Amino acid sequence: MSDRPDRSEYPAYPVGLRLAGRRVVVLGGGTVAQRRLPALLAAGADVLLVAPSATATVEAMAEAGELRWERRAYRPGDLEGAWYAVVATDDAEANAAASAEAEERRVWCVRSDDAESATAWTPATGRSEGVTVAVLTGRDPRRSAAVRDAVVEGLRDGTLNAPRHRARRTGVALVGGGPGDPDLITVRGRRLLAEADVVIADRLGPRDLLDELPPHVEVIDAAKIPYGRAMAQEAINDALVHHAKAGRFVVRLKGGDPFVFGRGMEEAQALAEAGIPVTVVPGISSSVSVPGAAGIPVTHRGVAHEFTVVSGHVAPDDPRSLVDWAALARLRGTLVLLMAVEKAGAIAAALVEHGRDPHTPVAVVQEGTMAGQRRVDATLATVAERIRAEGVRPPAVIVVGDVVEVGRDTGGLR
Repeated sequence: MSDRPDRSEYPAYPVGLRLAGRRVVVLGGGTVAQRRLPALLAAGADVLLVAPSATATVEAMAEAGELRWERRAYRPGDLEGAWYAVVATDDAEANAAASAEAEERRVWCVRSDDAESATAWTPATGRSEGVTVAVLTGRDPRRSAAVRDAVVEGLRDGTLNAPRHRARRTGVALVGGGPGDPDLITVRGRRLLAEADVVIADRLGPRDLLDELPPHVEVIDAAKIPYGRAMAQEAINDALVHHAKAGRFVVRLKGGDPFVFGRGMEEAQALAEAGIPVTVVPGISSSVSVPGAAGIPVTHRGVAHEFTVVSGHVAPDDPRSLVDWAALARLRGTLVLLMAVEKAGAIAAALVEHGRDPHTPVAVVQEGTMAGQRRVDATLATVAERIRAEGVRPPAVIVVGDVVEVGRDTGGLR
């Protein structure tokens, strides 16, 4: 009778392995290896892959020099010098032999085919700004993944209260909030928003996220900052500098992307001149996301190999315009116009005057990604009248080009 304890009666002992520079052997190059390898490589492990073949993704890792790959089946002795092993071949006998070798050499070993025979289990893991969450629930991996996801999501969006006990964040973060739907802000943007002391928000930012902020967070509507005789942007810059110098962490929440017609660089320059650290968080630009939400691809094989994004807040005949409308009219690709509802008629006329077909399809997408999203279709010849007839108001994105017809039957991709 064996005096070895029945390990199934005992819980696994959780531990974090520091594998940087240490040898890890992965047997098998299939989908299990494909899932496990990125985390091992991110941990700095010296990975040896032993497998006759591998998935394209795993093969690309080997070709990039991220790991060493010996294209053969497992052989006794492969685990010599290893600190950790992942056994994931489709050969049950090879898996059993490798597991036995790991036991003999005292190498912690994970088995994809027989968890009970393994000496280690892989937890469901996730990461959020320097925190690694690892969850083990014994023989219920789906529950492990569900718990992991809930904890990581809570850390990311700030709903799980895990306050820092070291120096808190300072300075200013220029956060792109995306096109309007609060779910389309980036993970990093939402996390920084949860850490803010002050939020200076644009009208077109994801407003719903402001309701989730704790009561102590001061929310400032950028449109209501007292401007006096100063330019609006100068007043916003001054407010950012003022609150940051007072020791508060400030989030400048902007619609779309801070550097796509968002004056983000002007704010970054003003903060840099004041000696205030700036973090820039890119956002999903409405120039791509809003057409996509309405079922319009800005590029499509055989239809458009290019797309150009233009600000339409200045009319083509305005001496302040920096746009070469004649050159734009000659392009065959997609033209995306932002802030162009009021000037749509003048812009369409300029494009036609410089050679663009007046029958070119046009789509106007109002309040894209939001509950009130709607799409109005027209042509360059009719877009101004259609905007008036339908009562289209900003914010809206105007798409010009044959891609408008490509996505007409989708009804929008919500």
